[in-house]
Amino acid sequence: MSDRAPVTDRKFASRVDWNLMRTFVDIVRAGGIGAAARQLNRQQPSISAALKRLEDHVGATLLHRTASGVEMTAAGRAMMALCEDMLESARMVPHQIAQATKQVEGLVRIQIVSGLVSTEFDEAIASFHRRNPAIHIEIRVSPWRQVLDALEQGEVEIGVGYDSSVRGSLIYEPLLVERQQIYCSRSNPYFGYRVSRLGELKDQGFVLTGDDEIEQITHLRRRYRLGTRVNGVAEDINEARRLIVQGIGIGFLPVMAAEAEVAKGQLWPMLHADFEPSYDIFLLARSEPARDTASQLFWDEVMRRIRAQRRS
Repeated sequence: MSDRAPVTDRKFASRVDWNLMRTFVDIVRAGGIGAAARQLNRQQPSISAALKRLEDHVGATLLHRTASGVEMTAAGRAMMALCEDMLESARMVPHQIAQATKQVEGLVRIQIVSGLVSTEFDEAIASFHRRNPAIHIEIRVSPWRQVLDALEQGEVEIGVGYDSSVRGSLIYEPLLVERQQIYCSRSNPYFGYRVSRLGELKDQGFVLTGDDEIEQITHLRRRYRLGTRVNGVAEDINEARRLIVQGIGIGFLPVMAAEAEVAKGQLWPMLHADFEPSYDIFLLARSEPARDTASQLFWDEVMRRIRAQRRS
C-alpha cells in the first residue's frame, strides 16, 4: 500500500468521513491503535478499520506500526497538520460566531512582567479593543514567578513573562527576545565608558530588582560578585530605572525599557553589545484549551501578530 499513488479527487471533501480524520488524530495522540481504542472505549478492530478506510480515501499509508506504537509517514505528518488545523477551526466556531454577531462581553485577565516593551502585544490590545469594545481588559504586573503561579492557579487566563524551565501545565509561545544591559547615570564615573571585564564592577553599588530578577542575570551577578554592595532594591523595572537614573546605583535593565533614557543622555549602557545577556519572553496560557470566548479571542489576536512578525 505504501507504493501506491495518492488519490487526487476533486470530490474528496464530499466523500470522506470526517470522523475518520478525528480517529486518526486520536491514534497519533494516544501513540498507538490499542491505546486509542482504550481511550475511546472502542474495539481495536474498529479503530484499525477506520485508519484503513482513511488511508484508502487518500491513497497513501499514513502510519506504520512499530514495537512502541505507531510512526507517521510523510503523508501522515501532512495529514496530522491538516487535521489539527481543522479541529482548531472547529473549536473556534462558537468564539468567532459570537464575535461576528457582536455578542462577546466579559473580562480578559492578563498578568505580565514589569517593563515589558512589545509592539506586537500593544498592537494586539488596540486591535482587540476595536473588534470587541464590550470586553474589559485587566492587566496585572508582577515578578515573573508570580505570573506563572497566577496562570497555574487560574487567577488569570493569559500571561507574558520569562521562565527558566518549562511547566507542563502551561503553553509557551515565544513573543520576543529580551536583552539586558548594565546602566549607570550621568553622575557615575563610568558614564561614557564601556566595561570589558565585569569584575571591574564588583565594588560598585547596585540597584537590584529582587524577585523580578531573571535567573540568568542572578547567575551572572554571582559569578562576577556584582551586587554585593546593594544601594537600592525595586521589584519593578520602571522603579529600578528611576533609582538608577537618580544615581542611587548601577544596575541591569532590559535594553528596550531603558531606550528613552539612553536617548536623553540620562543613562549609559556600560557593556559592549556582544556581552548583553538575552532570553525569551513568552506569551503564556494554561494547557487546557477550554478558555472563555473573550480570552480565546485575545489569545488569537496576539498570535496573529506574532505569526505575522515571524513571517516578515
